Amino acid sequence: MEYPLRNKSYAFALRIIKLHQYLSSENKEYVLSKQILRSGTAIGALISEAKFGQSKADFISKMNIH
Repeated sequence: MEYPLRNKSYAFALRIIKLHQYLSSENKEYVLSKQILRSGTAIGALISEAKFGQSKADFISKMNIH
């Protein structure tokens, strides 16, 4: 079974990690790069949590970002 949202969030997280590495090494920007890293990689964790929702309504609720 194919999971396009999971695949796209994984690819996005990889790009975010590369951006974090670039900002940390080239520009010495640590505060911003750490926040980008946390925010960009959290998407995959939120999708995984939603996948194990107790009901369809719970899944939809977990997929919404407030």
